[in-house]
Amino acid sequence: MLIEPINIKKISSLLLVAFISYSNTLHTQTTSYIDYQSPFHPTLSDGPMVVSQNELSSDVGIEIIKSGGNAVDAAVAVGFSLAVTLPRAGNLGGGGFMLIYLKEQNEILAIDYRGQSPSELEGNQIFGVELPKDYDQANRDIVRYGYKASTVPGTVSGLLLAHAQFGKLPLDEVMKPAIDQAVKGINVSFDLEQAIASAPQLSWDDESRGIYFNDGKPLQEGSVMQRPDLAKTMTLISENGSKGFYEGEVAKKIVESMSNNGGNITIDDLKNYKAGFSQPIGVNYRGNKVYTHGPPSGGGIVLLTALKVLEYFDLGQIGNNSALTYHLLAEALRRGHNNRSHHVGDPSFYNVPYDDLMSDERIREFAKSISLKKASSAREIKPLEIIQESKNTTHYSIIDEDGNAVSNTYTLGYSFGSGVTIPGTGILMNNQMNNFAYQYGNKKIEGRGASPGNKYEPGKRPMSTMAPTIVFDENDKLFLITGSPGGKLIPAAILRLVTGVIDFDLNIGEATMLPRIHKDWPYRGIDYESNVSSDTLNLLKKIGHKVEPSKTMGSTQSILIIEDKNHGYSDLRRPNAGVSYIE
Repeated sequence: MLIEPINIKKISSLLLVAFISYSNTLHTQTTSYIDYQSPFHPTLSDGPMVVSQNELSSDVGIEIIKSGGNAVDAAVAVGFSLAVTLPRAGNLGGGGFMLIYLKEQNEILAIDYRGQSPSELEGNQIFGVELPKDYDQANRDIVRYGYKASTVPGTVSGLLLAHAQFGKLPLDEVMKPAIDQAVKGINVSFDLEQAIASAPQLSWDDESRGIYFNDGKPLQEGSVMQRPDLAKTMTLISENGSKGFYEGEVAKKIVESMSNNGGNITIDDLKNYKAGFSQPIGVNYRGNKVYTHGPPSGGGIVLLTALKVLEYFDLGQIGNNSALTYHLLAEALRRGHNNRSHHVGDPSFYNVPYDDLMSDERIREFAKSISLKKASSAREIKPLEIIQESKNTTHYSIIDEDGNAVSNTYTLGYSFGSGVTIPGTGILMNNQMNNFAYQYGNKKIEGRGASPGNKYEPGKRPMSTMAPTIVFDENDKLFLITGSPGGKLIPAAILRLVTGVIDFDLNIGEATMLPRIHKDWPYRGIDYESNVSSDTLNLLKKIGHKVEPSKTMGSTQSILIIEDKNHGYSDLRRPNAGVSYIE
């Protein structure tokens, strides 16, 4: 432990919650059934494992490993497959962040393939008003839906960079399962039907409407959704690499469609886009080394800040569902989001003061400012519409037989992104232009809407909250691979899981299914899932928290490694996720 924990015996009784403990130690008769310690059971395996938000794609990853591929090959295959099986988030037209652990080299690497803004598009051209002065008059849907909403896609470049550097199998072999899925089609699940119905932007685009609707209605559960155009695009990529997407026939179709519909992406934007390696960021948490992706991801800074703050408190003595634990999680998250909101952005454009944000002095001051008896105060301001982050990202975690690992998170932005499908390609485009701070320079605005690091600039990558995460134990052995979708909720979901495993010694299933809360900055409220107890909520309200109900938060896809055995668990919060493995 880095610092001395607070003596819990001195904590106000107001924050102590009684727990009902269940025991199976007393039996009046011998039973013929098996008793388990927990209702949440991880999948166990001595061999490779893939955990993703769609079981069909997890199976693709394992198929690739069985064919002689490694974790990176599997990650690339899963990434392309999810564009077919999980079109609301899996994609070719979005972007994301990847962590790769190479066991033999004992090296962890990060790949930044976040989308970037069009290189010739000035800020005042986006809305047709002067920024930030006239932002209130802007039509903000311009950066949410339609052709103007998209950054230059990074997914294909990122996946292919990983494959080129670390893959074992030929690219065409790695991509074949996803291409086959697109040709043969997948059965529409109830979840996919509902997702289509809840994304009105799909019906506004002729090409998307033709793919996701039938006779004006969303594709029905049980019907088959085939993607021949997407299969053609992926075939061109498998044959030509990055040039199959960023140059040639596909690039021409993207640019022509952009030009015909008022979009801003040019042929040079596509040709010049490059995913790149970056340095992972990390902290020591109770002897464990926690690594995640750095800027332009801000989610990693939130997570690491919160963990460093929580080291000042011995959570293990408190209880994983006590009101005090929720209070401390909220206060730590709030200070993490404070760091994110002020000075995180694309490091190619802004000198992110990472060392200052994460300094021991700053973290100590954060921890000292937390009262155990009272919620911290905040100025009452309206939520900033400019930072309406999507919850419809997706994450997957992979480990191969050699112990190499991948943690990858990528997104279209909103569910189904901008709603635009490029005709003849099957490529659904992102709406990541929505993630820039367009009110930078307006002194009346606080928070991420006015972040200097994330102000709009041509050719810049917007800040994100994605935070793929890899943890090593006290002996520097690979311990945990995880991550989550959820927009601004991502750090909260990962923080709850990491503390559940490390502080409360829960199995990966138990830690995954712990009730989650979210606390942002500078807002007063705590968002909570419905399974947080009413007693806990009442105690939080008594010490000054404003509690607000939320839908489910995140969907962690995780692998915990204990004594060389892989424990996989797919979050039950979203349907159709799955663990695939080789025994």
